[in-house]
Amino acid sequence: MKFNTDDMEWPTFLDEYEKLVFRMTIPRVMIDNTSCSNATLVKIDSARKHGILLEAVQVLTDLNLSIKKAYVSCDGRWFMDVFHVTDLDGNKLTDKRFISYIEQSLGTIHYASSKSYNDLTALELTGTDRIGLLSEIFAVLSDLHCNVVEAKMWSHNGRIASLIHIKESQSGYPIEDSQKIDRIEARLKSVLKGDNDVRSAKTSVSLAVTHTERRLHQMMFADRDYERKPVIRTSNDTPIVSVLNCLEKGYSVVNIQCKDRTKLLFDVVCTLTDMQYVVFHATINSAGDRAYLEFFIRHTDGIPISSDAEKQRVILCLQSAIERRASEGVRLELSTGDKQGLLADVTRTFRENGLNVTRAEISTTGDSALNIFYITDVRGNPVDSNIIESVRGEIGWSNLKVKELPLINHQTVDRDGSVLLSLGNIFRRNLYSLWLIKSFS
Repeated sequence: MKFNTDDMEWPTFLDEYEKLVFRMTIPRVMIDNTSCSNATLVKIDSARKHGILLEAVQVLTDLNLSIKKAYVSCDGRWFMDVFHVTDLDGNKLTDKRFISYIEQSLGTIHYASSKSYNDLTALELTGTDRIGLLSEIFAVLSDLHCNVVEAKMWSHNGRIASLIHIKESQSGYPIEDSQKIDRIEARLKSVLKGDNDVRSAKTSVSLAVTHTERRLHQMMFADRDYERKPVIRTSNDTPIVSVLNCLEKGYSVVNIQCKDRTKLLFDVVCTLTDMQYVVFHATINSAGDRAYLEFFIRHTDGIPISSDAEKQRVILCLQSAIERRASEGVRLELSTGDKQGLLADVTRTFRENGLNVTRAEISTTGDSALNIFYITDVRGNPVDSNIIESVRGEIGWSNLKVKELPLINHQTVDRDGSVLLSLGNIFRRNLYSLWLIKSFS
């Protein structure tokens, strides 16, 4: 299957010359379901520009696809990329409408835009992580009559970054009153400062024009989390990263070995791109639960990495990018009706039971909320099952489910301790795919 520009609707702001340029540089996309027995091949030929690889990987990961292998090659001014993808359950892609949607999305990445949050107010927060901090943040927003519609929070090396989209709880409109915005920022900054973070705690209203997870990487990078030592070690599996120079070809070669997981390639390419490196060639492979990645890179000025200090910085930044999303601990999913103060109540229950939230993903659709939390105890160790059951009892057995970490396949831990396939996850992913197809058609 190949993407056909004749079938697309042109953006109204393009004139005929721009359409011609678009046709000349538009990525050519082919999806192959016959060459590989256990994966669908997505092949992309595209004119080279900074960030084009990230845009392609971002499309695939946003569609909940797992990239098992990938090959990237640059011939002069042209990129040729091949991705071996499956769904999150390891299956090849078979739905023709979904495949068509992938082609359309990849074929228009030059003009793609991030998800629009025009009807929401976006807050960016960074500061020192501590037990109960998320509870305090949500309590402040609830007290100021702000409804959290979507949010993501990452913690790493004792730092926290969060992007929170809110609206007025009564009117349902974005918050435009400058005085109220100032109050929100001041109170949140006070919470983030705590007793020992007077200088580095930051709050700001964001334009939210950048992909959310890319923005979280940028926020933690700007916060220099990669230079800090972990307060608690939530994983003993530190990514192995090396950087060598290939002098005869004028490249720097980055090699990474780490535990495989979804969105791993996105996190690595995102970091290299935002550090102003261009990937010219790459090979990505996975075997079992391990991933092996090799990148031939140069700086955007065409120069390879030139000093030991720069090499060390690249190593630390890539390790941090991989670790930010690789939170160890128990995955809790809260699925219930949305209401004012829900997040404040739930995260307060976590805090009162000595649970530490290392990562969170908040989303609401209509009157329903689906909130995901990754939790450990205060030292970063696995949580005692009796405490989890106690928390579930307080919040609601049917509302709060216990999940394993979603490294490759999502699984559910039943109350008797047995591990079952999560039919709920499969059902939600199928609904998500159908929603994408419906939106496209």
